[in-house]
Amino acid sequence: MVQLIYQQNLSFSVGYFSRERLTVTSTDTIDGFLFGCGQNNQGLFGGSAGLLGLGRHPISFVQQTSQKYHKTFSYCLPSTSSGVGHLTFGATSNSYVKYTPFSTVSQSDSFYGLDISGISVGGTKLPISSSIFSSGGAIIDSGTVITRLPPTAYASLRDSFKKGMTKYPTAAGVSILDTCYDLSGYNVVSIPKISFFLGSGVTVEIAASGILYVASLKQACLAFAPNGDDSDITIFGNVQQRTLEVVYDVGSGKIGFASNGCK
Repeated sequence: MVQLIYQQNLSFSVGYFSRERLTVTSTDTIDGFLFGCGQNNQGLFGGSAGLLGLGRHPISFVQQTSQKYHKTFSYCLPSTSSGVGHLTFGATSNSYVKYTPFSTVSQSDSFYGLDISGISVGGTKLPISSSIFSSGGAIIDSGTVITRLPPTAYASLRDSFKKGMTKYPTAAGVSILDTCYDLSGYNVVSIPKISFFLGSGVTVEIAASGILYVASLKQACLAFAPNGDDSDITIFGNVQQRTLEVVYDVGSGKIGFASNGCK
């Protein structure tokens, strides 16, 4: 029996560590695939049937299937639960993808690091030093919902966003989201664009569905949250990745982004 504890929220899974043939498709099979079979699972798994490990750990899916898929995979998370996204293993044919090298993350070799140098709101780059992001490092994580920013960066983003939303009435906050609006009286809503600047000159424009978290029309919130300290790690979460084609070329040490990968 093996027990695995997820320290962040104290979720855990107790079960068996096994080896078996993995069938991905009718033509793609992996012999001797290592995996866990949870018998007692507690915590925030949301009714999921399992977790697919796509990190850099030696027994992650990416590493164990490296001979078949060459440590390359991509996905697109749709803007709504009724939308259609994808998870694809192997090289992508999307010629619009722009690549930036993975950065080094001191906290764990399993994370995928991002070199974030800045943020813009409404087309104007915010006065945030790139050292704010580099001090704690930054990662991209499909398992984290809301992007977590250094408090200094978040305050600048929030204040600039508020200036572009003055025509809309404010609403109470939701959980960790403190900047919310009542949009129930509007058929059309205009919100400031938000973009992230990464290494190698790559700019990632966040889709509208990744800027506002809509709990209801009376409570639509800026979908970013601050960390406790500027030295904490920045996390680029899955809400901000919506509709983006995100390509992990682990073998080449780079990650790519393209807009409109799905709807």
